[in-house]
Amino acid sequence: MSVSELLSAGAVRRRCRILYEAARRGGLAHFELDEKRLGPCADYVVETIRQNYPDLAVPYHSRWRHFEAAGRFVPPGCTPREQVALAVISVLLDAGAGLDWRYDGLARSEGLAAASFDWFFAGMPPLRKVSAEALSAAFRAGPGNPLVGVEGRAELLQRLGAVVDRRLGGDLGNLLDLLPADAGGILAVLLDVLGPIWPGRLMVEGVSLGDAWRHPAIPGDGIVPFHKLSQWLVYSLIEPLEAAGRRIADLDALTGLPEYRNGGLLLDTGVLVLKHPAADLYPVESELVVEWRALTVALLDELAAAVRQRLGLTAAALPLAKVLQGGTWSAGRRIAHERRSDGAPPIRVVSDGTVF
Repeated sequence: MSVSELLSAGAVRRRCRILYEAARRGGLAHFELDEKRLGPCADYVVETIRQNYPDLAVPYHSRWRHFEAAGRFVPPGCTPREQVALAVISVLLDAGAGLDWRYDGLARSEGLAAASFDWFFAGMPPLRKVSAEALSAAFRAGPGNPLVGVEGRAELLQRLGAVVDRRLGGDLGNLLDLLPADAGGILAVLLDVLGPIWPGRLMVEGVSLGDAWRHPAIPGDGIVPFHKLSQWLVYSLIEPLEAAGRRIADLDALTGLPEYRNGGLLLDTGVLVLKHPAADLYPVESELVVEWRALTVALLDELAAAVRQRLGLTAAALPLAKVLQGGTWSAGRRIAHERRSDGAPPIRVVSDGTVF
């Protein structure tokens, strides 16, 4: 598969489907698939949607939901360009915070949203000059309030700054001018423009693939791309783009997000079953984590169809971006708190601040 193909949502869906079909045959090393549990899992998601959105007016799954939940709203006069810049920076800082970090009493996604929002509007330093110390201070992180992946997050913003200077004329908001009006096209632009910010991992034809990993069940090159943060960013750019007068087509070209809330839902509802007892921590490149994330992507498509059927809604009325929000991500968080007092995911992954 070519670099351009690997850097696409279509490749994510196709490669993840290969591992899903392997799981259906019982051919994966780490997970069993119990498809009989898909129905009860869909019922749980529908129940969660009805609790959160009784009128079924579900918004898009995006960073803006976390801003709202944290009580942060853009000030009057905030332009679409500024909103694009805010979304990019906040999404790139949205990898898992760890269990113990707090900001204004907020944890995890809402805490990271609030901290990045406040830092952005308070006047954060130029991206190329962001240091781990400055980020720690802005996020109130330290020995008594540990934030996972501080160094990785700071380095990500520094690399973003270099890209902004080289490709966007020194203004992150200029990204708005490059974005087309379809979701798959937006992802392609982001993977091209922002590709150099990701840590060097798999390289093909001299291009870093970012959030892509290997699994022996994939024929040929063995690569399973996910592009989780990049797809999360596309979802989070829809509203600023709509504010700029654009309607974004083909949202379901994107995939569900392979992260621990969606993946945790599948484990906690018994759709996925670990073949062996879980370890304390897994590296993100481990075969187990690659399987978990790939199965999450494929099963979210299956769940979305089941949820729509139960609600009597079409894909146009309830695209995947809304199924996630209503939805699988919310249900994953809800069941994690029902199962574990700290709300932790059923599998813990080592994070460097650039993937989860």
